[in-house]
Amino acid sequence: MTERLADISARIDGIRQLGAVVNAMKGIAAARARTARSQIEAVDSYAATVATAISNALGPAGGASPAKAPEGQTGDRTGLLVFCAEQGFAGAFSERVLDSIDDDLSDASLFLIGSRGLSIAAARGLHPVFSAPMSSHTPGIPKLADGIAKAIYRALDEGRFDRMDVVHAGWAAGQPQIHRQVLLPIDLSDLPPPGATRPLTQLPTDALINSLSGDYLHALVCKAALHAFAAENEARMEAMAAADAQIARELVVFEATLRRVRQEAITAEIIELGTGAATVSADR
Repeated sequence: MTERLADISARIDGIRQLGAVVNAMKGIAAARARTARSQIEAVDSYAATVATAISNALGPAGGASPAKAPEGQTGDRTGLLVFCAEQGFAGAFSERVLDSIDDDLSDASLFLIGSRGLSIAAARGLHPVFSAPMSSHTPGIPKLADGIAKAIYRALDEGRFDRMDVVHAGWAAGQPQIHRQVLLPIDLSDLPPPGATRPLTQLPTDALINSLSGDYLHALVCKAALHAFAAENEARMEAMAAADAQIARELVVFEATLRRVRQEAITAEIIELGTGAATVSADR
């Protein structure tokens, strides 16, 4: 009986230690998600500013129709920039993202971000043309976006795709939401209307548009990365909250078991003492 009490007590201590780890992970995920959400607004504002600059540089004639693929390209080849989870303990976060593009993977060039997502993709027999780990902190996202943009331009020069879409998860109403947006070519119909007068510039229009388009692509990649970063940590918070609830239920069960076993031990000792006293009396 004493050994069983010790085993149950050790199990309770182990569960409590696991609960402390789960709470720490939940707190870290909450802090990271909150930081990312606060920075998304700034990136949105920057992307909107660059979009307005492109629209004004093009003028009224340039903003009426979407950008076309380069001459000689059919537009059938697609590149997919996909943001998955970097770390585990986020539920089926990466699986949902990959499931959303399952129909497009047979003939698409896959650019995959996130180490956890990369391992899941490998298990599915997917081999990205480019992969990179997701930044563990939001200050590293602009540098990550630089590397992604360079890989996109390099693949575009190699003729791997005619169109690039970005796929990432967002978070709304306590559930992940999968978003897909065209990155290249830039759809001019999504730009805001140009101003009444065209601004004065010192650069040729083509050079200015190319420069602004690079900034716009970088802003869109940063925006997608921030949304994915926040959604991954929101998913981890949900997973850790579920684990915390399960730990609480396990503790209730084991503490009840501990009380019952302890009561049984006390009862057994009382019976043993009573039996011993009765035996002594009978002997006398």
